[in-house]
Amino acid sequence: MSTISCFLETHFRHFNARETLDAAKAWRDLLSRGGKMFLTMAGAMSTAEIGVILAEMIRKDKVHAISCTAANLEEDLFNLFNHNEYKMVPHYRDLSPEMEKELYDQGFNRVTDTCIPEGVLRQVQRRISDLWKKAADTDSPKFPYEFMYDLLDQPGIEEHFQVPAEHSWVLAAKEKGLTIYSPGFEDSTLGNIFCSEVMRGRVKSHRAVRAGTEQMELLARWYTAMAKAETPIGFFQIGGGIAADFPICVVPMLIQDLEREDTPFWAYFAQIGDSTTSYGSYSGAVPNEKITWGKLDVGTPSFMINSDAAIVAPLIFAYVLGL
Repeated sequence: MSTISCFLETHFRHFNARETLDAAKAWRDLLSRGGKMFLTMAGAMSTAEIGVILAEMIRKDKVHAISCTAANLEEDLFNLFNHNEYKMVPHYRDLSPEMEKELYDQGFNRVTDTCIPEGVLRQVQRRISDLWKKAADTDSPKFPYEFMYDLLDQPGIEEHFQVPAEHSWVLAAKEKGLTIYSPGFEDSTLGNIFCSEVMRGRVKSHRAVRAGTEQMELLARWYTAMAKAETPIGFFQIGGGIAADFPICVVPMLIQDLEREDTPFWAYFAQIGDSTTSYGSYSGAVPNEKITWGKLDVGTPSFMINSDAAIVAPLIFAYVLGL
């Protein structure tokens, strides 16, 4: 057994540690049975540079589809194109409002200990805008991730990379042909820029970007195809919010609304979160509650890990990779 896996097997025996190891073991078991894993990401995981190991998970066929906030989709590219201009603030807990304003005046937007420069993607922003414009002009709308893939396919684009290409999970997903669902595209920097381009008249229609219900249909068709092939699909959730709430509902939608009662439930469920259990917070809803919504079955292997995803997710990924 390799170093990290051996460490987890030896020391992660109880409480959240045991739950973490059990979730990792069950992920391996799902894959060994020919299953697929659907990964969801909320929070600021791309800014936390989860791509360093997530890209390897994608390349090694441990992750087969992704739903993330549009912020996570774009922030992987922010890091890819602008990493050298980021500013670290290790003492972020001690910042006064005046110090925060100082960062703002310097052109930085803070995410915990990492400050992202306001001018992200400036080297390629015009290229993205041109892609939106072409889609609107030709009435050829695309999903947000497809625009990112088109951008990464452009000749010479790698000249602008500021981190190793293998550290970008979006680039790895493109190379493997994965679908990336990003509900709520408008809640992102690029979503804001897109809206401004429409208002300026440069992009003639909001219809250049395909809508959320179209993403749900795309997901429903993928899930149905997997079900017909008798492929069990697992659901690994980092954080909560729309990135997870949107895709997990595809099962009850197929069963209840399309009346396809033979649709299988999710075959595995694990969530890493630090939300207090329930009290109205969907992100804090325990797995058992999902049984009542027709998402999980009684026997579905389920895990709830209350911890920091920036610490726990890489450990689980490393175990699944056999590191």
